[in-house]
Amino acid sequence: MDAADVELTLSEAETALARSGKVDLARIGFWKTVAAAKRDRRLAELYAERIAQIDRLAFERSVKLRVPASIGVLIDLAATAVGVLLVALASGVAGPAREIVFLVGVAAILGATHTLAHWVVGSVAGIRFTHWFSTPPVRPQPGLKVDYASYLKATPRRRAWMHASGAIVTKIVPFAAVPFAVRAGLEPWAIWTLLGIGVLQLITDATLSTRTGDWKKFRREMRFTR
Repeated sequence: MDAADVELTLSEAETALARSGKVDLARIGFWKTVAAAKRDRRLAELYAERIAQIDRLAFERSVKLRVPASIGVLIDLAATAVGVLLVALASGVAGPAREIVFLVGVAAILGATHTLAHWVVGSVAGIRFTHWFSTPPVRPQPGLKVDYASYLKATPRRRAWMHASGAIVTKIVPFAAVPFAVRAGLEPWAIWTLLGIGVLQLITDATLSTRTGDWKKFRREMRFTR
């Protein structure tokens, strides 16, 4: 795909977005154009801002439950702090509430650190984010929307590891919580619950995430390093 093809596709996407109603960017060929820009740094430099504008307009039209990324990061930081506090206080709570407090704390940490990992690794890689969002019931877990201009200008390897970071942290948290659960004197069922969550996530990563989640995106971006 050359510059003329990219220009034509982007113009068609912009025209479609100027009208009301749902816009199918895939049908227009927008994502093929994005892939071409990922392969060709010259195209990325020329069209990154236009691609980002189209992507953002389409996102804002289709996703209603969203806030600015900065607010979302603050929410995640607050949720992580609350989670850590609950884990720390659990040992002083009489059972069986102790196990519930501990597990709720781990759940808060688990949910919040996923997007925080994307944000930290992405920021280090030079990738910016525009929104913190959720699309229930399809995807109730919050996510971060990348600014596609900075995303395209980052190297494929950095984009790949930004995607992988959330999945990696999510897998670490349940297992890392086990020693703290033992120290807090939790009942065996709570400790086995943590281990079960960790194992279940490993299984879903191997069977689902490689097709629809972070690991699929990781593999997609790593292909552009070749």
